[in-house]
Amino acid sequence: MTQDADKAAIILTDDHRVACSGEGGALGHPRVFLEMGLDGEVVCGYCDRHYVLKGGPADKSAR
Repeated sequence: MTQDADKAAIILTDDHRVACSGEGGALGHPRVFLEMGLDGEVVCGYCDRHYVLKGGPADKSAR
C-alpha cells in the first residue's frame, strides 16, 4: 500500500478514544491519543489517518 493510499484509509473503531502512532514501528510518529467529537470521527494531525466510530454519524457503511 502506498503512503497516499494509507492516508485515504478509513479506520472503523468501537471506541471514542483511539491511539495512533503511524505505521512502520520506529518510522511512524509519536503515539497520540485522539478523542472523537459528536460527529463520530477524528483525523490524526501527524499522518492524516481517518478514524470513524462504528455506527456513528460519520459511518457511511452503517447506512
